[in-house]
Amino acid sequence: MSDEGGAGEPLSDRQKREIATWFLSNAPAGEIHYIAKDVRALLGNDAVYEAAAAEAFPEYNKARLVSIELPDRSGDIIISTYGEIDKNNYLDPRTAQVATIDHMKQTCTKLRPAEDEELPSAYIEEFSNGSWCSVWTIEFNYELQFVDIKGKIQVDAHYFEEGNVQLDTNIDRKDSTRMQSPDDCAVSISGIIRHHESEYLSSLEESYLNLSDATFKDLRRKLPVTRTLFPWHNTLVFGLTRDLAKELALGK
Repeated sequence: MSDEGGAGEPLSDRQKREIATWFLSNAPAGEIHYIAKDVRALLGNDAVYEAAAAEAFPEYNKARLVSIELPDRSGDIIISTYGEIDKNNYLDPRTAQVATIDHMKQTCTKLRPAEDEELPSAYIEEFSNGSWCSVWTIEFNYELQFVDIKGKIQVDAHYFEEGNVQLDTNIDRKDSTRMQSPDDCAVSISGIIRHHESEYLSSLEESYLNLSDATFKDLRRKLPVTRTLFPWHNTLVFGLTRDLAKELALGK
């Protein structure tokens, strides 16, 4: 990059840095390293180039949402303003880790667990566990030309996040189908199993949705020591009445 600005005054190092930064920042997607090589050669000044690169590369990576492989090979982290903690550190919300990025090399140099204050307020930690086990027995009745299908489905789930909910349930299922060709019979049997498992899964999902409205209320005894049903339908009024009675010193 010539020191002469045409017939004008020589370019200052600041002007060279600004021009180099513009070229780097506007490099085509995936080609910034090729542009950087040419810019560095034209400048002939490593200090000016390093200053321009230090400014341009982070903005380039964020603007183009560059993805960088994590060193533990658990996946890639997307460099963006949304996960930026500071210029070189970015949050990976998928794994709740903070990656230290070398912007010019476009590599992750370090990975650490995120601190509580670095996590977004809406972040939900995946500490849920569970298992789904189903065993199906197929009996061929050649005399009646029927296939009897019996299954036992067992589901265990444990969810904890500001609470503790556990599920341990099992159910038996029976069905049958007509005996057909081997291929058609296999399709029919797999369809029946899929139907029963999907139906049971839907019932479990519905139960979870009704936990707060039904199941938790049923955990209370029907009539407490006051011999009066708790007003689940109007808990706000109940609390207000209690507070008013306290303020007015009623019942003393």
